[in-house]
Amino acid sequence: MTTDGFPFAFDRRFVAPLRVLGVRPETSGVFVSDDSLRVVFGPWRIRTPLTNVADVEISGGFRWFRFIGPRLSLADRGVTFGTNADEGACLLLHEPVPGLLGERVPHPGITVTVDAPRALKASIEQRLTT
Repeated sequence: MTTDGFPFAFDRRFVAPLRVLGVRPETSGVFVSDDSLRVVFGPWRIRTPLTNVADVEISGGFRWFRFIGPRLSLADRGVTFGTNADEGACLLLHEPVPGLLGERVPHPGITVTVDAPRALKASIEQRLTT
C-alpha cells in the first residue's frame, strides 16, 4: 500500500503564530493511502476511511483573519486547517468526523491549505475510482 503525503503551504507571515499552536511543517500534513485519509495539523488529528470522502473542491482567495489556524465554521460545522489564504482543498464527507472539539462537534467537511491542492484532489479521486 502506498501513501501520498501533502505538506501544508505555510505563508511566512503566519509561521510564528502557528508555531505557538504547535503547527509547524514537520508536525503537519495530509496523507492519502488506499484505504484512509489522515490530516495532521500540529496537535489536531483527523482520520477517516477514504471511502468517506464524497467530493474534493478547490477554492481560494480567503480572508486571512478568517482562515489561518484551526477554525470551526459556525455555519456548517466544517473545520479548516489554514496556513495561507491563497488556495486550499475542501474535502466533503459522507459522514461527519470528530476533529477540533472531539466527538461534540463532528465535521462534515475539512479544508486544508496544502501546497498542491489539485494533486491532493487527484490522489483521492484516483484511489476512489480504482
